[in-house]
Amino acid sequence: MIFTRFIPALAPLAILLALGSCAASVSSPPSSGDPPEAAQVEAVADTEEPVIVDSVEPVTVVDGLEHPWGMAWLPDGDLLVTERPGRLRRISDGVLDPTPIAGVPDLLAFSQGGLLDITLHPQFEENSLVYLAYADGTQQANRTQVARARLEGNRLTDWTIVFTNNREKSGGQHFGSRLLWLPDGTLLVAIGDGGNPPLELDGDLIRNQAQNRRTLLGSVVRLTDAGNAPNDNPFVGDSEANPLLWSYGHRNIQGLALDSETGQVWSTEHGSRGGDELNQLEPGENYGWPVVTYSDEYSGGPVSTEQSRPGMVDPITYWTPSIAPSGLAVYRGDRYPQWQGQLFAGGLVSQDVKRIEVDASGNVVNQTPIPIGQRVRDVRQGPDGFLYVLTDAANGRLVRLEPAS
Repeated sequence: MIFTRFIPALAPLAILLALGSCAASVSSPPSSGDPPEAAQVEAVADTEEPVIVDSVEPVTVVDGLEHPWGMAWLPDGDLLVTERPGRLRRISDGVLDPTPIAGVPDLLAFSQGGLLDITLHPQFEENSLVYLAYADGTQQANRTQVARARLEGNRLTDWTIVFTNNREKSGGQHFGSRLLWLPDGTLLVAIGDGGNPPLELDGDLIRNQAQNRRTLLGSVVRLTDAGNAPNDNPFVGDSEANPLLWSYGHRNIQGLALDSETGQVWSTEHGSRGGDELNQLEPGENYGWPVVTYSDEYSGGPVSTEQSRPGMVDPITYWTPSIAPSGLAVYRGDRYPQWQGQLFAGGLVSQDVKRIEVDASGNVVNQTPIPIGQRVRDVRQGPDGFLYVLTDAANGRLVRLEPAS
């Protein structure tokens, strides 16, 4: 089931997709009116002819990737892809370079940990800096780190750690690790809550650290490009909070995206058993985990009896059963013109990409699954205007979503 804030009911809507899928349509509030059908929205391409995209078809560009996690395009059009076991790969003109990029140091490749997200510095063409998030330490004592390095040919140099989570944890769960640059040149880093019960920290379930503003577990942090706390971070000067903290009360964000037109930051995060969330992120806000949630324990029963509380932000929508969201993009291209501003959220368990329509009030009005057939780890808009998908498998793929009509 899929649940949406302020929207009381769901109605099935048959959608013809390239792979013959069905979509879940969410009814809009009475005051908002019905959104136009996507097929009726026209856009003008370079040829000045209407472009209508009724559906898309997943086309494999490259396979042979081992558990790919994140991707970033270079100015020359080459694509950098991280592999969780600890390799950084280059794809040029649709061909995977068989030799990994050198210079990635040893890291913790264990369970959910490894080499995770990647992003380029906003001034990459001047400084050649690449930022990488990864798991560091041992199986008994580990944490999320972010480093930057200079890309010189097929090698990374000047590896420098710019962020280290301030608390160690044990086990291989919930590293978070999505990276996102804001327009002001600061960097958001999503950090997981540390793991599931019975894992503890300081004599309490580690997941409760998501409500502790002194630690960074279960949070989004905001850094300068050198890893410092910007002076305008929401908790700078607060003795009860870490100055790097930007938002908190998160379980494990693995989708983080900026709408380049509105400036809105969106996230998707994993619930435990159901209760996966789509959120609009704002600085200084508490998103509730684990005090308020729609999740159930893996052992049975609700994580909390509360799903909402004053002072905590409700999700825009949530998914039960879980889709295990990973990867998120806000579309602002010209390949599928009528999908402008829509969200595309990957699903590890659902093995699809959810196309999500949101109205001007921030309410979800429709969701359409695009079947991929493998666990979806990342979704990004490429410089050519197409959406690209990474699948999480021992033989993972880079997939391009091409118009089927």
